[in-house]
Amino acid sequence: MPRPPRADEAGGLYHALNRGNLRADIFHQEDDFLAFEKILHEGLQRFQIELFSYQLLSNHYHLVLRPSIDGEMSRFMGWIGGTHTMRYHAHYHTSGLGHVYQQRYKSFPVQDDHHFFVVCRYVERNALRAELVDRAEDWRWGSLWRWLQKPEPDPKLLSPWPIARLPKWVERVNEPLTECELAAVRLSAQRSRPLGDQGWVESTAKRLCLESTIRPRGRQRVRPQEQETDKDA
Repeated sequence: MPRPPRADEAGGLYHALNRGNLRADIFHQEDDFLAFEKILHEGLQRFQIELFSYQLLSNHYHLVLRPSIDGEMSRFMGWIGGTHTMRYHAHYHTSGLGHVYQQRYKSFPVQDDHHFFVVCRYVERNALRAELVDRAEDWRWGSLWRWLQKPEPDPKLLSPWPIARLPKWVERVNEPLTECELAAVRLSAQRSRPLGDQGWVESTAKRLCLESTIRPRGRQRVRPQEQETDKDA
């Protein structure tokens, strides 16, 4: 099955993520998380990318970001994945023993309204949803914890948000997403489908050649009368 086109437009908001091969851990200890944050910092210096939210878990990570030029997210994510893979193999002496990541990264465009807040809440409460912490802000390896530190600790990673945070943001992140919100984000992550209002999704999919991500999966059913017509032709 062909891969859907990769949306990577300057000024767009995107949720990008990747997982370990066969869902295996890619972060085994504290130093692994620290090393990846260092890689993120290096990548942000090399590429024209703004990082707004992120979270690292043992076998995957999430980023909410914005490229400043067309194609920059792909270059950034390719460098991040390649650099992390190289350093991982060098540190754990696993070169030639298999892939670190299960596949190329996934991503989807996000509308710059309340859907941006939904995605950031989804990302920043990931460890809480997995019951790894009692409060979302307690997870050390993410943007919520980092944002609450004044000043932001080194290495610097976060850019100012494109729209101001909602009041009582920490409390909002600790509140579960609705079933509808959760399902929408997961569908977008699975299919690289734009996340936003219906009209925005349709226009964005058309502009970025992502129409296949919003169509129902599977072959279209042929009605009986259409089958008869085909036989008569």
